[in-house]
Amino acid sequence: MTETEREQNLMIVYAVEGYAQRHGLQEKDVLALFRENGINRLIRKNFNALHTQGLDEGISFAEDILAGRNDKNA
Repeated sequence: MTETEREQNLMIVYAVEGYAQRHGLQEKDVLALFRENGINRLIRKNFNALHTQGLDEGISFAEDILAGRNDKNA
């Protein structure tokens, strides 16, 4: 595993945990939600932009996608 892959994994874990905390959900349920909606893949795809904005951006990114308001994956 490369350093970039490790950093992407960290952002995904942080996004899962943060989303769970913000929305009162269990992490396992958020992980399933992320997988069903392709959020893990989208975080990896957009990692270069997201990581420059901080870890919290991964949470906001996921919220936007799930709310159907995000055009970052276009």
